[in-house]
Amino acid sequence: MKNLCLCFLLLTFLACSDDDEVVKDTTPSNTPNILLIIADDMGKDATQGFLEGSIKPNTPNIDKFKNEGVVFNNFWVNPTCSPTRASIITGKYGYRTGVKWANDALASSEKILQKYIEEESSKAYATAVVGKWHLSGDNTSVNPEAFGLDYYAGLVRGAAQDYYQWQMTEDGVGSLQTTYISTVFTDLAIDWITTQTKPWFLWLAYNAPHTPFHVPPSEMHSQGNLPAYTNGLDPMPYYMAAIEAMDYQIGKLLAAIPETELDNTVIIFIGDNGTPNQVAQSPYTSARAKGSLYQGGINVPMFVAGNGVSRVGADDNLICSTDLFSTIADLAGVSNPDRGDSKSFKTLLTQEAPHRDFQYSEMNDGTVDLWTISNGEFKLIVNANGAKELYHLTNDPYETNNLLNATLQANEAAAQAALEAELLIIRN
Repeated sequence: MKNLCLCFLLLTFLACSDDDEVVKDTTPSNTPNILLIIADDMGKDATQGFLEGSIKPNTPNIDKFKNEGVVFNNFWVNPTCSPTRASIITGKYGYRTGVKWANDALASSEKILQKYIEEESSKAYATAVVGKWHLSGDNTSVNPEAFGLDYYAGLVRGAAQDYYQWQMTEDGVGSLQTTYISTVFTDLAIDWITTQTKPWFLWLAYNAPHTPFHVPPSEMHSQGNLPAYTNGLDPMPYYMAAIEAMDYQIGKLLAAIPETELDNTVIIFIGDNGTPNQVAQSPYTSARAKGSLYQGGINVPMFVAGNGVSRVGADDNLICSTDLFSTIADLAGVSNPDRGDSKSFKTLLTQEAPHRDFQYSEMNDGTVDLWTISNGEFKLIVNANGAKELYHLTNDPYETNNLLNATLQANEAAAQAALEAELLIIRN
């Protein structure tokens, strides 16, 4: 009996030490919550922490992901939003799904990431997409839940005509909204998360900072007393204000998630393509930002932080947007998650490791059909009409010197041959 009393007193003393320090369990969970946040039209030149661009928004919440997790410097997407989203949700390149440009529709026969996780994890996860969908063309009657989601609410089409007056779809039913759209998306996300009783995967797709340029609620940004936007005004402060308002809403979302639940959440933040040409900043140009296969159009921010992410700082591995499919499935506990054109980079969240030897992107706007490939040092752009461009990214990261305008040196010719050989494998 005396021994039991002594043990009790010792445990009480240890539990009530003077410093009252709480040690959090940072052990990776086998079933973490997964939060994928997509910013619409936000390139490196509009993101804190990158050398590109001189005007930056005030984004303390997004900065926190960057500072506490892994910054992927060589993350490639597609030059417009629909193909990037399709590549993530299917794990396939656009030429396989037919989604190669904005407003292309994803076939209902495609098995999406959320359905794949449901099948492979025995329904261990609740899944939702909140926000911009833009995978069904102009079909505003579509209910994305038909693809295999537990829940969808948001903007089915590609862009809101007005951030304060827009058409929302929830559970297949449309309604006119007059509240600022980033606020509504955040509130929907909070409402959904708070009702979940099992691990969840939330795809939260803001349509900010996509046009139209506008003035967000004043408490959400630091751009001053902006007049209503009209053509001829400098769009930059309006664009920055939209990013800041989105960051404000991200902060509200994080604050609404209980601490223990947030501690068990992996957060992935990405841009879906480069900055729009009206607000592209040096070293990018308006012709080499969104809508192009140059770095300003497809090399965008990606930060991963949260539960199980023990690395902090930059990673220079080649990553494709398709890789998010397998990575998220891997985080959800799916065994053998690599599928199609997707390769999990979950290992990179805890250790340095090789990932890909090549990365690929493409576009086809109905007039111009292009594709590109890189091995990290050299980048080849191929036009369906036979024209080609070759750049040495190590020496020329912003693609100012097309090496094919002169006689190639031996190493350059060898690099072109290797890239073309890999293209034959990828596209056949």
